[in-house]
Amino acid sequence: MTTVLDFMRHGEPVGGRKYRGQIDDPLSEKGWHQMRATVGDFAGWDAVISSPLTRCHAFAEELAGRLHKPLHLDPRLKEVGFGEWEGKTPAELKASDPDTLTRFKLDPVGSRPAGAEPLEDFHRRVGEALDSVLAHHAGQHVLVVCHAGVIRMVLAHALSMPLANAYRIHVASAALTRLVAQPAGQGVLWQLRFLDGRVDAPLGNAE
Repeated sequence: MTTVLDFMRHGEPVGGRKYRGQIDDPLSEKGWHQMRATVGDFAGWDAVISSPLTRCHAFAEELAGRLHKPLHLDPRLKEVGFGEWEGKTPAELKASDPDTLTRFKLDPVGSRPAGAEPLEDFHRRVGEALDSVLAHHAGQHVLVVCHAGVIRMVLAHALSMPLANAYRIHVASAALTRLVAQPAGQGVLWQLRFLDGRVDAPLGNAE
């Protein structure tokens, strides 16, 4: 039984690019346009699941209502807590230490901001959410509206990636990432699929 999970990052929030973590900024007009443009007229999802933060939840609620599909909020899909970096732009962080972001991306486990959620804890809660989605929506095509950090942790969980490499993945605003899950003995075979620019890209055969 094949399960298809599309993970969509939120669009641009009010205030533009910053390490907002769990600050609950709403989408900007540009952010709404980005997300609506990504989805277009596609209506093939069986359910919509979302982070409860407004920049995800507001669009997920609109889409689920338009498609007449169930909407579920999962607090485990919140973005990571960035501690003292929350609300700061990359330029502000670099102004006091030009190499701080490079160190973080090379070693997000050991070079975390003060007060940040431990990466292992973030990975664990996102992995639990992913397992829950798979258990409750087996055989369905589901859209998960969430955050760049959550998508990184999903990929780390599904593809057994080292956490130290997770922040080398760039996730654009309103981008879609597709994972396909197929039973494999007592476990699950996860595959990352590239969409060829279309939400309705055919699933094809597992290879």
